[in-house]
Amino acid sequence: MDFLTILQVLDSSVRLATPLLLACLAGLFSERAGVIDIGLEGKMLVAAFFSAAIAYMSGSVWVGLLAGIASSVALALIHGLASITFRGNQLISGVAINFLAAGVTVLVAQHWFEQGGRTPSLTGDGRFESVTLPLAETLRNVPVLGPIYYELISGQFLLVYIAVLVVPLTWWVLYRTRFGLRLRAVGENPAAVDTAGISVTRLRYMAVIICGVLCGLAGAYLATALQAGFVKDMTAGRGFIALAALIFAKWKPWPAMWTCLLFGVLQAVALRYQNIEIGNFVIPVQFMDALPYILTVVILAGLVGRAIPPLAGGEPYTKER
Repeated sequence: MDFLTILQVLDSSVRLATPLLLACLAGLFSERAGVIDIGLEGKMLVAAFFSAAIAYMSGSVWVGLLAGIASSVALALIHGLASITFRGNQLISGVAINFLAAGVTVLVAQHWFEQGGRTPSLTGDGRFESVTLPLAETLRNVPVLGPIYYELISGQFLLVYIAVLVVPLTWWVLYRTRFGLRLRAVGENPAAVDTAGISVTRLRYMAVIICGVLCGLAGAYLATALQAGFVKDMTAGRGFIALAALIFAKWKPWPAMWTCLLFGVLQAVALRYQNIEIGNFVIPVQFMDALPYILTVVILAGLVGRAIPPLAGGEPYTKER
């Protein structure tokens, strides 16, 4: 494998890791506040549909992006209502959101476009185009650094750069702001936060809304950047992979980024190399396609070391009187 091929694989890895990273950070905010959210998949899916559908009908990818975020936040608020206000089971609420999104997206898509549960292909201003950074062409032929800048750093979609910037922003919010301190405290000991006169309910709703916004970006990226339209179940388990990455990263933003990139590399290798020969043995393409999901099972089985979630995660809080 030559240097240029490695860069191309890494380029694909970054693009494939972007929705995982956004969804992983979404789950990070929610679970740090004590609200388990396995409905990441559903929020991504509904955001993917509405962003593609509205972008097609309006002719503007930005309008589609706002629609995707709004639809994801709406589902996030439903999850918040069920698990925070009504103190319902957070796991059941997340599962219900996944089922709701899977059914509603296909039903509405068929009603609006009559194309078997998919949207028409997006073109022109209806989808995101790759961004060429300054001096990319000029530096293209510079040894080593030129190809890295041209092939890997430049030419990505705008939402890829946004996702990368969200990582340090998440770290700063969680560990360098009063809001982040309170958010983490709510996930560990909500009674102490309540005793200090801070609303546990408000903080958890804020975390859930942030989760909805990030899932909206992830879903919109899938339908308006990585692909040019919505197809049935296009998230393909990415929400669950993001949850596995979150556990592997031990609910920390920087490790979450590297973990998502690992999943991205596995997906990129599976797409690029259909059959890999090792001596006389050929690794079948089915195994390569299943690699990200196999790693997900390994992580969730706890074989990568002990990961301790926020102590109050999944526990509804009842204010003492």
